[in-house]
Amino acid sequence: MKKDKIWLSSPHIGGSEQKYVQQAFDTNWIAPVGANIDAFELDLENYLGDGHVTALNSGTAAIHLGLVLLGVSAGDEVICQSLTFSASANPILYQGAIPIFIDSEIDTWNLCPVALEEAIIDRIKKGKKPKVILAVALYGVPYKVEEIRIIANKYGIPILEDSAEALGSSFKGKACGSFGDVSALSFNGSKIITTSGGGAIITATKALKERAIFLATQAKENAPHYQHTEVGYNYRMSNVLAGIGRGQMEVLDERVDSRRMMHQFYIELFEGIKGVSVYKVPNENYCPNYWLTSILIDPTETGGITNETVRLKLLEENIESRSLWKPMHLQPIYSNYPYYGNNITETLFNKGLCLPSGSNLSDEDRARIKSVLINLFKKHDN
Repeated sequence: MKKDKIWLSSPHIGGSEQKYVQQAFDTNWIAPVGANIDAFELDLENYLGDGHVTALNSGTAAIHLGLVLLGVSAGDEVICQSLTFSASANPILYQGAIPIFIDSEIDTWNLCPVALEEAIIDRIKKGKKPKVILAVALYGVPYKVEEIRIIANKYGIPILEDSAEALGSSFKGKACGSFGDVSALSFNGSKIITTSGGGAIITATKALKERAIFLATQAKENAPHYQHTEVGYNYRMSNVLAGIGRGQMEVLDERVDSRRMMHQFYIELFEGIKGVSVYKVPNENYCPNYWLTSILIDPTETGGITNETVRLKLLEENIESRSLWKPMHLQPIYSNYPYYGNNITETLFNKGLCLPSGSNLSDEDRARIKSVLINLFKKHDN
């Protein structure tokens, strides 16, 4: 009999979501406006401790609006971390702008400060100062916040922080989602908490929040008829989905604790297994949510076992795992855009694997995962 699927990261309901969703139906507020949206945004603002939150229908929408708010237009250049999901980079093209991809550094797997500054200097020499730096907190691990901010300030370039994967993470006690001039979160079904689909943009001022809401609701002017003087978008979150978000916020800390527990599970599982290292933060300043626990596998030390060997073995047992994000500069659609750095992103992609990390995994699930992995590597040892 086929075993139940163990997912990489599946939604995890808390229990209160239906209550808030029912309130939306009871009050007939099922449009992209209502009490759940206001309350969800306030919950997020209180959690982050800084900034003004606008709930949207996706993290991609948040990044796109972030670029718009920061003045990116056709022909502008936007620096973007290469090792990320395509939703980080695609909005650059929405604006008709040009992505400039940057290598990662090995400590956090995020934007490399050295390659970043080299790229900025070179682009300025070529007559095109980058308009925005798009920095990602990969798999819930904060990027090198202080180093990147120093470079951004030195050259007068704002940061768009992509913390789609990093709600619940922090650096030196300050929450991810509050480091950018504008920041973005995601509540996609696989994230730490979910609204099934959804996201949020975080801005420094209330005026920018009002601007974000205006753009996210088709840029309708204040007039007795439909008046439009600029392009808008249909990006606002619905009051129904915000109700799910309110329930999810009540269990956010529990979900983060569970992800960190899964990370520790893998640390202990791979202890003593040669050629396998678990992705972890460089020091105590970083407090990640470990949205997805990832490993690097060196086949020269594992007797030829690769990340693909492990993925396929898990798949045989109906256990989902996944390669790291394929770097953007290696993607066919982005292969002709500039890239700065060495080959860190390529090395990570070639050796890396994301393992099941959901907050709703059971002891039985963990036992199945452990059995497959231990038997695979023991077979090599024998």
